[in-house]
Amino acid sequence: MASLTGLLYACLAVFLGGWYLGKWQGNFALLLLILTVVTLAYWLAERLYFAPRRLASVRNLESQSQARREQLAKQGITKVDDHTAQARDRLLAQPWWLDWTAGLFPVILVVFLLRSFLFEPFKIPSGSMIPTLLVGDLILVNKFDYGIRLPVINKKIIAIHDPQRGDVMVFRYPKDPSTDYIKRVIGLPGDEVSFRNQKLYINGELQALTPLPPPGFYDEDTLRYSPEYVEKLGSVEHRILLNPQNQPMYGNEDFPFRQNCSYSADGVTCKVPPGNYFMMGDNRDNSQDSRYWGFVPDENIVGRAFFVWMNFGNLKRIGTFQ
Repeated sequence: MASLTGLLYACLAVFLGGWYLGKWQGNFALLLLILTVVTLAYWLAERLYFAPRRLASVRNLESQSQARREQLAKQGITKVDDHTAQARDRLLAQPWWLDWTAGLFPVILVVFLLRSFLFEPFKIPSGSMIPTLLVGDLILVNKFDYGIRLPVINKKIIAIHDPQRGDVMVFRYPKDPSTDYIKRVIGLPGDEVSFRNQKLYINGELQALTPLPPPGFYDEDTLRYSPEYVEKLGSVEHRILLNPQNQPMYGNEDFPFRQNCSYSADGVTCKVPPGNYFMMGDNRDNSQDSRYWGFVPDENIVGRAFFVWMNFGNLKRIGTFQ
């Protein structure tokens, strides 16, 4: 068992090393499920087989020691060197391969349940959600707000709330489900979303947009200011970056329900199909989103982002956001 456990740890180290170096894609949810199952097997083996055998060995040792003392007492010998306590401790001690597997099962199980059904941490890798979320923000995602989903396969088994317009949502990128994206919910199923001449219309209604005073948002990466606005989607107010002078080019990609979208020189108009959502980044001129690659189906939803729990470069970032 020690050799088998060593081999399993070696495989885990190789897999994690290759994942970290970018040699292959990793599925952390699947890895966590496998670790939970493997450590559960060791934990059950410990409880049902190894621990009872160690206890039986201890009882046998104690009975032999007692019999020896009784035999010596009959011969008038009452002072006996007895190392039974030390031997008992050695017999009861778990070997390293059980301590590092069965001993870790409760911790891994708690992490698996928390991450799968309650909250999951993510790191913001790009600037598509500036100024709401900055590169390097470590955020928490509410996994149960939109319904209980089975881990790994992400199948919803209990519906709770539907995504609301204005939510910041993490989802699996439709073109590559192994990659997680974060954007803001703009269009709900059945909505008509238009982004024309850098203005957002939902079901024909222009969404309120209030410019903030100059100089705007200062981007420390590009070392320049960007025009900043407050946008209102329903009851949600949030800041966005938008340059009315820009005219991005859309319409070059194919995607499911592509026929629901029409593209022109001044922008894009899409009718959101049932069970899908139209997503956009708050950094409107620097966001690859539904304007380019289409809709996000319900089965790709991961959860609602709601809290920055750490940014090692700026501790003031910690807190809730909209």
